[in-house]
Amino acid sequence: MKASTITQALLGLSATASAAQISLDLTSDTSIKNTAGTLAYGVMKYYNGNQTGGIPGLLPGPYYWWEAGGMFGHMIDYWYYTGDASYNDVTLQGMMHQITPKGDFLPVNQTNAMGNDDQGFWGLTSMMAAEAVFPNPPSDTPQWLAGAQAVFNEYAVRWEEENGLCGGGLRWQVYSFLNGWAYKNSIANGCFFNIAARLARFTGNSTYGEWAQRIYDWEVSAGLITDDYVIYDGIEVDDATKSCQNIHKVQFTYNAGVWLQGAAAMYDYNKTDAWKGHVDGILNYTARTFFKDGIMYEAACETVHTCDQNMVSFKGYLIRFLAATAKMAPWTADSITKIISTAAQDAVKVCTGANGAKYPGPDGTGCGFSWLNGTNDGLMGVGPQMDALAAVVYNLLPNVKAPATDKDRGTSKGNAGAGSTQAQPLPEPRAITGGDRAGAAILTVLIAAGILAGSFFVTSDVFSFA
Repeated sequence: MKASTITQALLGLSATASAAQISLDLTSDTSIKNTAGTLAYGVMKYYNGNQTGGIPGLLPGPYYWWEAGGMFGHMIDYWYYTGDASYNDVTLQGMMHQITPKGDFLPVNQTNAMGNDDQGFWGLTSMMAAEAVFPNPPSDTPQWLAGAQAVFNEYAVRWEEENGLCGGGLRWQVYSFLNGWAYKNSIANGCFFNIAARLARFTGNSTYGEWAQRIYDWEVSAGLITDDYVIYDGIEVDDATKSCQNIHKVQFTYNAGVWLQGAAAMYDYNKTDAWKGHVDGILNYTARTFFKDGIMYEAACETVHTCDQNMVSFKGYLIRFLAATAKMAPWTADSITKIISTAAQDAVKVCTGANGAKYPGPDGTGCGFSWLNGTNDGLMGVGPQMDALAAVVYNLLPNVKAPATDKDRGTSKGNAGAGSTQAQPLPEPRAITGGDRAGAAILTVLIAAGILAGSFFVTSDVFSFA
């Protein structure tokens, strides 16, 4: 398919959208910034890590550790796109509290809930900080670029190839005692690919580029990216037979986005037709799968009301990845700009929620999750608020420069040897609680519960079970 077919997923743009206390004029940068500011304030009202009794870098329960990493990524781009530094200090504090002395975002107190994707979201945010030229930490502490390199290095050690298990790939979980160890998924491997590609682009080091190609090739060979760029969730690992089988065909927005941005970074790094084709293929897959009547939605769960607390945040990451793609693969900018402007109009329509138990922000500005019906569905929380913030703030895309590199504006210091040289740097064990097991999931509830089993898959609006 050609990239121009993306526009077929979009319907009826109008210049202005409004809600009870939010009025957005997409022709006005001031309006976009003001609306983004309101939504960002609503996001940060959920955060108490900078308050007495809170832990820097953590959202309060029931939110998991990884989602705070995702949130700080949104706040870094909020600053980068608007120039509003109101949340920079709290973002710096939270990031540095979670980066750990080794600089690898692998804190001991998250051991019993640590997925490769969980660590990956913090690594992605550290890479964002380097690319956005976010204020650097003190020179005697781990730096943003080094943080992303540490995550990359630990991923490389955990990569399974010599033992014959699928010929490569990262497992979902970091530690073998966690539920989900027997699963290799697209988001964990997508984080590895994304970070590798962006490190190649940022540093110019061909080793990162070679790893990105290796990871992408494995994802294809495992059947998780098809010939027409459908991206499936993951594949089961059978340690007894040293084989991988039973692809779980559920599809999520953030899987599409994390691979798309990585492909765009690889194109910007080496300018090959192959990577241009991958960008076009994934972008067209995104457009034909995650839009219903021109409105972005989480196709796997939104219309059947089964999206969990993690899934309601995925659309916002897709929009973030789309925006970065537009800067690194410029021929996509027109189509992506239309996607984002439509998303902004759809999102603010449902940001009408009242201040209360579900929403601690300003009255009348709490955002629901689904944008399909134009009314607030009551599923307010960190995820839906971040989705709306992303949909609005990235309309400032024409005003910002492409992500920095070490040759273009970048100031963050790297450390190519950062992180651990052990595949599983296990700390002293402690008893695993029910809460720990619940926290291990970034995608959904435990695989052992069978939610992802059964080859559940979705294409566009049609659900099938086999």
